[in-house]
Amino acid sequence: MEIALRAEAPPLRRDSSGGLRIGKSRVLLELVVHAFEEGATPEAIVQRYPAATLADIYSVLAYYLRHQEDINFYLVEREEKAEGVRNRIESGQQD
Repeated sequence: MEIALRAEAPPLRRDSSGGLRIGKSRVLLELVVHAFEEGATPEAIVQRYPAATLADIYSVLAYYLRHQEDINFYLVEREEKAEGVRNRIESGQQD
C-alpha cells in the first residue's frame, strides 16, 4: 500500500471574534502556543485542554514552528485587542 503524501491545512478555524480555535474545540491558539513556550509537551497541553486532540495539537505546533513570525504577529494583535477591551471595561467602571 502506498502512502498518500499530501499537504494538510492546520486544524485551525476562526471564530466570530477573530480568534483561532484548535480543531473542533473551543481551545484558543494562543493558549496552546503559550503553554508550549512555557515548556509544556503536546501531551501535557492535551491534558490541560482535553477538548483538543493530540493530533491537532501536534499539527498546530508544527504549523506554529514553521510560521512563527505570522503566529507571533497574530498573538500581538490579539493581545492589543484584549488590552483595548480591558481599558474600555476599566474606564466604564470608574465613572
